[in-house]
Amino acid sequence: MNKREFLKTGLAIGTGIFVAPALAGENILHKVETLPYNTGFTQIPLPYDYNALEPYIDALTMEIHYSKHHAGYTANLNKVAPDEGIQNKGIEEIMASVSQYSPAVRNNGGGFYNHNFFWKVLKPGGGNSPKGTFLKKINKTFRSFDDFKVQFSQKALTVFGSGWAWLIEQNGKLLITSTPNQDNPLMDIVTEKGRPLLALDVWEHAYYLKYQNKRADYIKAFWNVIDWEFIESRLERKDSF
Repeated sequence: MNKREFLKTGLAIGTGIFVAPALAGENILHKVETLPYNTGFTQIPLPYDYNALEPYIDALTMEIHYSKHHAGYTANLNKVAPDEGIQNKGIEEIMASVSQYSPAVRNNGGGFYNHNFFWKVLKPGGGNSPKGTFLKKINKTFRSFDDFKVQFSQKALTVFGSGWAWLIEQNGKLLITSTPNQDNPLMDIVTEKGRPLLALDVWEHAYYLKYQNKRADYIKAFWNVIDWEFIESRLERKDSF
């Protein structure tokens, strides 16, 4: 069994969720089953087809990432929610006091929130550069958009092991930061707290099938699929997520 086959098999077993592979040419976007949980932690529908971000992020990676990894975090969070007493709380409220809960809430709650956010950051035909108020703040904080790209890319590249790179708003200012594993800047246990504006998943499962160990190539590709309008809406508090 090669590494590609091992990953596909192992990921399915590891999450405890089975999703039948897509038939050739078949769009299975709307065929992922949603379990009838009553806790309110619902995996958002993927806003685009699995192959919509190609050639930058391949369809198979998107399918595994969404239907196994993200689905697994969602299922596990819902399983522990009643025992943790969080079934009626919002995910941002939980993240803000995550130190009060078990590692299962921290890990699965973080994975649930981070991926729901990440899918919104991406868009087919995205890229280019931001505009408006956001671009002005980028230029003021990082001198130029190109300098911002260099700094953000370096932060993502130097995350040790698995984790995330973030652009956050902290006390009205922009800041590039990173978190390990499935932590995020909303959590009360992280060093740099703030409102997430942009996120990049640098776990190997986000890129290994296409880029193998070349994380730098994946980061470079990421700049071609960013939804800057969504990020602008975050900055202007027009997005409720």
